[in-house]
Amino acid sequence: MTFGRRQFLGALAGSAASALFPRAAAEAIAPIQGSNGAWAPGLGPGAATLPPPSPAADSPALLTRALGALREHGNHVAAQDVIGIVDFSAPSREARFQLVDVASGRVLSSHLVAHGRGSDPANKGWVERLSNEYGSEASCSGSFLTGDTYYGRHGRSRRLIGLDPENNLAQMRGIVIHAASYVGPDIANMQGRVGRSQGCFAVSNTDIDRVLGLLGPGRLLYAAR
Repeated sequence: MTFGRRQFLGALAGSAASALFPRAAAEAIAPIQGSNGAWAPGLGPGAATLPPPSPAADSPALLTRALGALREHGNHVAAQDVIGIVDFSAPSREARFQLVDVASGRVLSSHLVAHGRGSDPANKGWVERLSNEYGSEASCSGSFLTGDTYYGRHGRSRRLIGLDPENNLAQMRGIVIHAASYVGPDIANMQGRVGRSQGCFAVSNTDIDRVLGLLGPGRLLYAAR
């Protein structure tokens, strides 16, 4: 899947990100490998069995906002080759977590991702509210810097650092990317939604290695509704 050359270049221009990526704006060059070598074509099985991506993947609107966030926080984001975008306006049954190659606009992979139970008290599969409050168990929006990998009760996980006022307590709240057994295409198809987290970006056990491999340390994760 791709955003399309015209749409992607329009998003670059709209966000003024061409100042950061002049060659991309001029030529839509091939993907750039990260300094830690985390990105590689054909890494893992991807999301071939997942539900269709969120419709936002075919619109440059959220991409434009994400690129604007990358421009705003560029001094903090060391690796600007791949960004993660989570569309909290889409239901949890859709693959609304997308990893995008910045140079070409190509969606490298799409994944199911849970939102916090505090964002969806009735467990309907939609985000009703976002919160940065400690103890809310809700998802928060904004720009996140991906941190180091660690092994916790959910296995291999990645820390996140909130860069905006609406998510600057993310690290204190323990908001991370981790795997969970309550996320997966079978669950989404059977229940019409995946399970809820305590505010973390929880993906399936099958997807976690690919997500953490593409979205390595020092990259931007942008979430919005």
